[in-house]
Amino acid sequence: MTSVLYDAQGPRAKRRNILYSALFLVAFAALLWWVITSLNDKDQLAWEKWKPFVHGEAWSTYLWPGLQNTLKAAALSMVIALPLGAFFGIARLSDHVWIRIPAAAVVEFFRAIPVLVLMIFAVAAYSEYTSVSSDDRALYAVVTGLVLYNSSVLAEIVRAGILSLPKGQSEAALAVGLRKNQVMRFILLPQAVTAMLPAIVSQVVVIVKDTAIGGAVLTFPDLLASVGPMSAYYGANTIASFTVAALIFIAINFSLTSFASWLEGRLRRGKKSTGAVLPPAAVAGTEATGAGGGISI
Repeated sequence: MTSVLYDAQGPRAKRRNILYSALFLVAFAALLWWVITSLNDKDQLAWEKWKPFVHGEAWSTYLWPGLQNTLKAAALSMVIALPLGAFFGIARLSDHVWIRIPAAAVVEFFRAIPVLVLMIFAVAAYSEYTSVSSDDRALYAVVTGLVLYNSSVLAEIVRAGILSLPKGQSEAALAVGLRKNQVMRFILLPQAVTAMLPAIVSQVVVIVKDTAIGGAVLTFPDLLASVGPMSAYYGANTIASFTVAALIFIAINFSLTSFASWLEGRLRRGKKSTGAVLPPAAVAGTEATGAGGGISI
């Protein structure tokens, strides 16, 4: 089948792609075998290395408290960044220059600064100008950095999602008497949510992963920060500790993307018409009798 993106493959191209796929699988299997063999030679796959994570001590002492802090920072950042990003994204589409230009300046400024720099500045600001305790300062700094950066990125996602809709919809809504804020709330945003959902979830996944920056730099006691003392306690068990932490991150992010895929499909199905389809005979009968408020001539 020919597409606008590519032409249909011929027999030679199909054979070549099958060959490339087979070579890739062989190379990947060889690499995987080399990694497993190397780990086994260094006794990294021994049961003693992985046994602590089967029992509850490692989870209750290290992993679960770190995971709680990770989820807490990510949840606070999402709750603040999502509406803030929507606000600035809509503000960038305003017809008023005094709203559009400052919103664009704020978005472009914080989008251009690395999130780590924002976290470091936030730590210094909370330490110098606020009475936040040293125990909570790292959490505040991580949330502040994540909110400032990701809200600016989400603002661009919202703006792009709204601009992707046909202009005729807003023009038709204005023609029937709706105000501009009503057009945005009732016409544009509900339709743009479905289009924006994959990008928004991708940014939420970024928020979850970027909490690890606070654990690595700001001594925020998140899941990543718990790996160091846990590995030291169990005899420099670094590979197993980091593997378990990585699997937890994978499980969280996979759950988010799976939920987003389900929600997107549900929203798309909900927007489909559920009206009954009239048979041709009924339509012909309607035309003949002039039903529906019309007069047959």
